[in-house]
Amino acid sequence: MDNGPEFTGKTFIDWAKLHGITIDYIQPRSPYQNGYIERFNRTYRTEGLDLYLFNNLEQARKVIEEWLTIYNTERPHEALNNMTPNEY
Repeated sequence: MDNGPEFTGKTFIDWAKLHGITIDYIQPRSPYQNGYIERFNRTYRTEGLDLYLFNNLEQARKVIEEWLTIYNTERPHEALNNMTPNEY
């Protein structure tokens, strides 16, 4: 897991413990240890979030839900031999 403050704060740690989740952090300043999620985050930002100016949270959720559906069902991924996640 990333070492960002949203993942290292007491509230998150307590929530994880309450739900029986073990947290395993990557080394600080080592995004290459978390390459798959870093690549997803970049794609999420450039193909999803950066293309819109949302007026409210409901609109953001709707647009991102639609994007995730396309990402998982229509968009080929090089890491998956050009299959979609659903095909893989």
